[in-house]
Amino acid sequence: MPEAIVFDLYGVLARDQSEESKRAIERLAGVADGRAREFWEAYWALRPAYDAGQPTTEYWQAVSARLDTVFEDVAALADADLESWTRADDEMVALVGELADRGHRLGLLSNIISDLVPLMEKRHGRWLGRFDALTYSCRIGVAKPDPRAYEICAAQLGVPTSQVLFFDDREENVLAARRTGMTAELFTSPSQTRQAIAAHFS
Repeated sequence: MPEAIVFDLYGVLARDQSEESKRAIERLAGVADGRAREFWEAYWALRPAYDAGQPTTEYWQAVSARLDTVFEDVAALADADLESWTRADDEMVALVGELADRGHRLGLLSNIISDLVPLMEKRHGRWLGRFDALTYSCRIGVAKPDPRAYEICAAQLGVPTSQVLFFDDREENVLAARRTGMTAELFTSPSQTRQAIAAHFS
């Protein structure tokens, strides 16, 4: 039986960007018709360094250089990007509370940029406070699927990786977790997560 349950944040406990927020970011970036795909490819290709602690201005400079363009208002673009990542999934938040109330040791392992951490903790501090350890990529200097991220998370929880049940919505992160010894499940829905937890703790 696992000693700790660890959740990814985005795509599991918090929602991914909405289509509306994406369009707002594209407008602020001055993305021309037909270049949206190119913009998002650059956005994601350069994200790992940003998740691992790269300053915001350097990230957006790198994106603009990749696209061979100049963003007119980087501050507004960065703010819109931050805002797009602040929505929580109420059903999963409720599950966190239930697990904490039952005495489970809980951890969070998130690829997250440094400017977003204080915003998330301000808005969602009540339920984030139910975790025994919050492991943020920007603060540990590595991001999933780097094995060190999982090892640091387990160490912060005070358990070996072999005693962690981990949930993530990205298959590459699930497979990487398993390679470190964690029991890992691909997140698909709150109900699937509840069933998986029940199976592991029955």
